[in-house]
Amino acid sequence: MEFGFTTAAYVVSAILFILSLGGLSGQESAKRAVWYGIAGMALAVAATLVGPGAGYWLLSLMMIAAGGAIGYQLATKVQMTQMPELVAAMHSLVGLAAVFVGFIAHFEMVRVADLMVANDVALSELGTFAALIAKKTVVELNILRVELFLGIFIGAVTFTGSVIAYGKLAGKVDSAATKLPGGHMLNAGAGGLSLICLIWYFNTGGFLPLFIMTLAALFIGYHLIMGIGGADMPVVVSMLNSYSGWAAAAIGFSLGNDLLIVVGALVGSSGAILSYIMCKAMNRSFVSVILGGFGGTSGPQMEVEGEQIAIEADGVAAALNEADSVIIIPGYGMAVAQAQQNVAELTRRLRAKGKNVRFAIHPVAGRLPGHMNVLLAEAKVPYDIVMEMDEINEDFPETDVAIVIGSNDIVNPAAQEDPNSPIAGMPVLECWKAKQVFVSKRGQGTGYSGIENPLFFKENTRMFYGDAKASLDKLLGMID
Repeated sequence: MEFGFTTAAYVVSAILFILSLGGLSGQESAKRAVWYGIAGMALAVAATLVGPGAGYWLLSLMMIAAGGAIGYQLATKVQMTQMPELVAAMHSLVGLAAVFVGFIAHFEMVRVADLMVANDVALSELGTFAALIAKKTVVELNILRVELFLGIFIGAVTFTGSVIAYGKLAGKVDSAATKLPGGHMLNAGAGGLSLICLIWYFNTGGFLPLFIMTLAALFIGYHLIMGIGGADMPVVVSMLNSYSGWAAAAIGFSLGNDLLIVVGALVGSSGAILSYIMCKAMNRSFVSVILGGFGGTSGPQMEVEGEQIAIEADGVAAALNEADSVIIIPGYGMAVAQAQQNVAELTRRLRAKGKNVRFAIHPVAGRLPGHMNVLLAEAKVPYDIVMEMDEINEDFPETDVAIVIGSNDIVNPAAQEDPNSPIAGMPVLECWKAKQVFVSKRGQGTGYSGIENPLFFKENTRMFYGDAKASLDKLLGMID
C-alpha cells in the first residue's frame, strides 16, 4: 500500500489526539493529556515527512525549526494574562493557513487540468497532490471545488475574526459591540454573495469567484466579532477555536489527508460544544452570539444607588479570623495582578486554622474557558476545593465571608435585577447573599465589559481597593 506506514501512524496519532482531548476534561489528567497531544503531533509530522512529504525534508525542517523557535519564545515570554489573546492569534494563523492551502489547491487543479489537456506530462512525474487530482473523475473534482471553497471561506472568517478578537482581548480594539450602518444586513449580504460565488465557482472553476468570496468572508469575520461585546469574549474565543477546526477539516478533505480531517473534526466539534455550554451558562442564545449579537437587549439600564464603602486590610483580616466558612471568587483581575500564589497562601493559612475555604468558579470567569482553573492549579490549590458555580451557588447564604478578587460580570446582581442589562438573565455567582462580601479591586471602574455592578454598593459589601497582589500581601501578615 502506498504510504502504508504514514496511514498507520496517522491512526495512532488520531488515537493520541482523542486521548489528549479526553484527558483535558479533568485537572488531574490534564498534564498527561498535553503529552498525549505532543506525542501525537510529533508522530504525525514524522510520518508526513517520510510519506507524502518525502523530498521536501530540508524545507520542512527549516520551517519546523523556525516555528519551534517562535513558539518557544512565545511560551517563555507570554504571561498567563495574555493567554486569551495568544489563543486568538493562533486561531488567526490556522485560518490564514486554510486560505493559503485552499488557493494552492485551486492553482494545482488548474495546472493539472492544463497538463492533462496538453497530454504534456506522465502521471508519475506529478507531485503527490497533483497526482491525486489527476486520478479524480469530473464529479470528484466538483466535490473538491466545494471542499476547498468551504475551507477558504471558513478560514477567512476565522482569520479576520480572530484578529479582531485578539485586538479586543489585548485592549487594542474597543471591547464594546460595534456594527457598521446596516448591521446584520451587511453580514447577510456578504453571506449571500459568498453563496452566489460558490455556484459560480462550481460551474466555472475560475479564480475570480474564489477571490470575491474570500473578500466577503474576510469582511464577515471582521464584522461579526466587532458586533460582539466584551462580556461575550470567552464564548468568542471558544467559537473561533471551533471555526479553525472546521477550516482544517475542510482543507483535509481537499488534500485527501485523513488525519487533518479527524483532528479538524475533533477541534471543530469540541469547540462548538464548549461554546454551546458557555452560552447556556451565560443564558445566551448560541445563534445570537455567533451572528454577532443579533437580538440583544435594548433600553435604559437600571441606575445604581448608594456608595462604595472602602475597607482596609485590618478590617478584612478581622472578618476572616472570625469566620468559619470562606468562599473565594477569582477573576481576571487576579490574573492581571499575578496574585494566584498569594491567594493560595491565604487559603493554606485559613485552612490551617480549621476554616472551610472553597473557590467558586464561574464557567466564563476570566477571558478564556478554564482560565481560573489553570491559575489555581499553577498555585497548587487543591482540586477538591475548587467548585463550579452549580455546585456552590446555594451555599452563599450560609457563608460567613465571600472574597471577590478581580471579578465583575460573574458576580453582578444586575443579571437578575435589570432586564435591560447587557448580561440580563446570565447565571451569576450570588455572593451578595453571604454575610459579608469583600471585593478586591483596583478602583471604582466598571471593568472590561463596561457594565456597572450593584454588588459594590450593597450594605454587606466592602471594597478592598488596590492591586490584588499588594493587597493580599498586607492581608497575609494579619492572618494570625
